[in-house]
Parts: sequence; structure tokens; C-alpha cells
Amino acid sequence: MKICHIITRLIIGGAQENTLFTCYGLNERGHRITLLTGPPLGPEGSLLEEARKRGLEIRIIPALRRRVDPFRDFVSFCAIYHYLCLEKPDILHTHSAKAGILGRLAAGFVRRRPRVVHTIHGLPFHPYQNRILNFIYIAAEKLAAPFTDRYISVADNLIAKSLAAGISKKDSYRTIYSGFAVEEFASAGRRKLEARHRYGFRDDEIIIGKVARLFHLKGHEFLLSAFAAVKQEFPRSRLFLVGDGILKPELEELAEKLGVREAITFAGLLPPREIPEAISAMDLLVHVSLREGLPKAVAQALAGGVPVVAFDVDGTREVVVDGVTGFLVPPRDSEKLIAAIFSALRSPEKSQAMARTGQQFVLNNFAINLMVSRIEAVYEKVLAK
Repeated sequence: MKICHIITRLIIGGAQENTLFTCYGLNERGHRITLLTGPPLGPEGSLLEEARKRGLEIRIIPALRRRVDPFRDFVSFCAIYHYLCLEKPDILHTHSAKAGILGRLAAGFVRRRPRVVHTIHGLPFHPYQNRILNFIYIAAEKLAAPFTDRYISVADNLIAKSLAAGISKKDSYRTIYSGFAVEEFASAGRRKLEARHRYGFRDDEIIIGKVARLFHLKGHEFLLSAFAAVKQEFPRSRLFLVGDGILKPELEELAEKLGVREAITFAGLLPPREIPEAISAMDLLVHVSLREGLPKAVAQALAGGVPVVAFDVDGTREVVVDGVTGFLVPPRDSEKLIAAIFSALRSPEKSQAMARTGQQFVLNNFAINLMVSRIEAVYEKVLAK
């Protein structure tokens, strides 16, 4: 098959890694893969050079940006349309909000359009937007729906929300979990002490971690407040924040006010190859984002056998079953968040047992080859129609 993937930008992120793993896997299976993307602008880092080193054919659309810009968006639309007319791929697979809308609309104008698959890594509309923006995103998705042959979602919950918004029909959706190198996380868990020493943690310290951009809706303020309470009962605890972003100065200031700045390690932006080791250094991962698709950091932690406390948002409960594979907390509930962290730390054997149950689920469902096989089957099905 001749397949074109398109994503807005190749920054370091879950959707981007999912897209690249899919492209690599399809390349290895003999398909002809091209990836269209905009410049990897922003503080989140870039996966562009790594993708090129892996031999992936990449074409940059300079005007394609995350921010809404009518002129650049029209130029990007024309570039995508031109590519589709010239190259005539069998499948167009779109990812992310901006590239997803422009790519599908451009395909709709092609005389003999390719079959179109769109992956929902996270919905562009959510409860924390103002109503006008929410309406615009839902309207844009409805506009692109007639040109979408099949939706792939990384979580069942996102399908339910999309259907509730009136976007397409139930039989056009399929859930395929976002694959990653699960064995790398499982093996990293067996080198826990080495990882802790690398990041300067002592053997007797309790390391509570989070992997996420320092950005709005990632919930770091809830974690810092909870950590201040945890520090009172567990003086040997430390907070390990992996990621960077525009909110770092504000979070450092909040940590100072709470009196816990000296107990927090801001690791900054780490390349994907270092994430397994960073997670293995943790005794507990706390995921408090307010908006997610299915949080990859949670699945990665469980793959490494690390206990998890998480806010119950979007697809999180499909991996964290409360009391079975981890602890689920209502979003924004600081008291229950503190209580869940206390429960995890006070009963380490129970927490580890739940993590092992979660580990088996992740190893069985999040392997890259499994994801690629399922996506390949979707392509074959839409082409057969």
C-alpha cells in the first residue's frame, strides 16, 4: 500500500511517538510510507531528526502550525491537496486536530480521493474551553466527518465523547491502544537502583514522579499541593518532575511558597530513550492531568511495574482500574488525591501487587507490533470497501 500520514508537528509527545511507531512498523512490512508535517516548533523538543535517521520519508509543510492562522492554514491546505493529487496514496492517515481537519478536507476535494483514516489521540474539544471555541472545534470535526472512512481512537472513552458530540456513527470507530516499546520499560524496572543513583536519589528516599509537559491542564499545581502534605508524613519523600514547559517559573514559585522546593527535582525535557530509566527511578507515578486521551505515561509506568495514582479523566480508567491496577481519583479533588498517595505509600506491597496486575495488562495490549497489525487491518478493510 502507498500510505501518507500527516501530523501537525513532530514534537516529543504521545501522539507523535504513536505516529512514528506506526510509520516505522508499516515501513518494515513493505508499505510505502510518507509523513507530512509542519516544523517542530515549541519548547517540547523534536523527533524530526530521529525519524529521518530511521529512514522515514518526511516532507515538511512550512506553513503548517498548531496555532489557528487563516493564511497559513489555507497554504497548508493547498500543499496537502497538491500532494494528494500528485502522489495518489491509497490511504491518508491523519493525526492531531489541525492536520486532521486540513488533511481530511483536502482529501474531500481530490477527484479520486484516498481512503481516509483519522486517529483520535485526544479530542480537540473539552470541558475547559470557552463555549465558542468548543462549538468551533465540534463543527470542524463534523465538517470533516463525511470524508473520514474510519476513526481509530486510543481509548473507548474518546469514542463515547465523540459520538455524544454528534460526530459520525458508532460503526465507523475502532479503539486501538497506542503502542510503545513495552519491553524497554519492563526491563528498565529491573535496574531501579542504577536509575535512582543517576538522578541523585538516595536508596532510602521515596520518589514520587510525574511525566508531562509543564503546561496548562497538566495538573502540576494539584500534585505540588498534595506533595506538601505528603512531605509532612513522609519526610524522606522527593518529587521528580520529568518534562519542561512555559509554567516552570510558576511551579518553582509555588514550590517555594509551599516550602518543598528543595525536595523537588525538575529533570527537564528528556529524550524518549531516557524515559524508561527515569520512570524506573520512581516508587510511585502520580498522573493529575485534567485532559488526556489515554495517558501514555500511566501505561509506561505500569509496564515498568511502578504503582500509579491518577485522576479519573478520559481513557485513564481503561488502564487504571481502581483498587485493581492502581488508584483512581476524581479530577481536582485534592483531599482524595492526598488520601490515595498516602494509601499507596503506606501499603507498598499492595501497591506493587496492583502494579504487577497492570503490567501484565499493558504488556498484552500496548505492544507496537500489535498496534501496527491492527492499524494495517483497518487499512485493508477500508480499501476492500
